[in-house]
Amino acid sequence: MNDLDKVYAESVAKDYMPKETNKVRQLKKLDERAKLPAFITAMTLGIIGTLIFGTGMCFGLSVFGTGVIFMVMGVLLGIVGVAICIINYPLYKKLLKKGKEKYAFEILELAKEITGA
Repeated sequence: MNDLDKVYAESVAKDYMPKETNKVRQLKKLDERAKLPAFITAMTLGIIGTLIFGTGMCFGLSVFGTGVIFMVMGVLLGIVGVAICIINYPLYKKLLKKGKEKYAFEILELAKEITGA
């Protein structure tokens, strides 16, 4: 058996060994758990607000219909879409702060263990 076969066998065996959870991996998972709800909420609201704004633009520019009623409806939809997008960032910051406060103790303790401080 040559060295290349030995290296290949070891790399394949690593895939089937049970994964050990080291402290750095735990720290990354806690950090993701703290930030993920804020990120998902921000992305969802951003997409919804943009779609509503775009629909309002289509009505306002007479893509979906003609007349004053469609234009007024388009302006109102556009204002609603912009309002959702404006509210999005402060809401993201608030949810991120809440998530960080929730996991702060665990993250700091694990970081102290890793750094040895």
